[in-house]
Amino acid sequence: MARPKITVVGAGNVGASVAQYTVEKELGDVVLVDVIEGIPQGKALDLAQAAPVHGYDSRLVGSNGYDETADSDIVVITAGLARKPGMTRDDLLFKNAEIVGGVVEQVVARSKNAILILVTNPLDAMVQLAWKKSGFPHKRVVGMAGILDSARFRTFIAQELKVSVENVTAFVLGGHGDTMVPLPRYSTVAGIPITDLLPADKIQALVTRTANGGAEIVGLLKSGSAYYAPAAAAVEMVEAILKDKKKILPCAAYLDGQYGVKGLYVGVPVKLGRSGVEQVIEIKLTPEEQAAFQKSAGAVRELVDKLKL
Repeated sequence: MARPKITVVGAGNVGASVAQYTVEKELGDVVLVDVIEGIPQGKALDLAQAAPVHGYDSRLVGSNGYDETADSDIVVITAGLARKPGMTRDDLLFKNAEIVGGVVEQVVARSKNAILILVTNPLDAMVQLAWKKSGFPHKRVVGMAGILDSARFRTFIAQELKVSVENVTAFVLGGHGDTMVPLPRYSTVAGIPITDLLPADKIQALVTRTANGGAEIVGLLKSGSAYYAPAAAAVEMVEAILKDKKKILPCAAYLDGQYGVKGLYVGVPVKLGRSGVEQVIEIKLTPEEQAAFQKSAGAVRELVDKLKL
């Protein structure tokens, strides 16, 4: 039986890291695509030469075109401009919409049954765009955001309480970015809600740091933005889909009335399996949480409207 085929579009730091983690987990063969000549070929060759050391047999191909991507099972789209200091996510909107739209057209022409995972920012709007451009059922187009946001929240909680990150679960809803909605009462350490373990002001400080998590790294790096954690989050989704894990993960998924939102991609907990988004998990929100979620969805709607989707 042939190995699954995963295409990664964009061979910058995020895309290359997605390719690296994917082959290290031996999830399938990888095609790395980028517009810059030599970059995807060079990075694919470099990763292939790490295979004897790491012990993976996944094949890697680098390309500046899309013919090698034919019949991909999953396409991870990371292509786009990275956020620079002082740039808002909105500044990226029109440029990245142009890039992502072009990528989706090329990919779907060659892989009619693929599942698309979007990583490009502003995330929620890019997923909506990819869904519209692809003509795919919405369950086969999904965005990586909440896993990264919740991973950041989990990291900060674990550091604050000096416990293993494996003990920490965190719950994040809403759009990716400054309007995300963390839910501390659903965030736990070994099953104990963090609201029982930390004072409210400390939780609020961690929430604020999480919401600004991407900007904090941009500020430190000076040029470029986060890539290890975003790539790890995307690969968790790839693995859940290819292994049909039915894993509950926070992702940007299409809402058709759930959480009071219709016709929009927003971050919610979903069940990920071989057919993509198999279920949106709906939980009861307090009036305050619902209001914050609506505000977050409103911010996404604003971007989507700007793109006239």
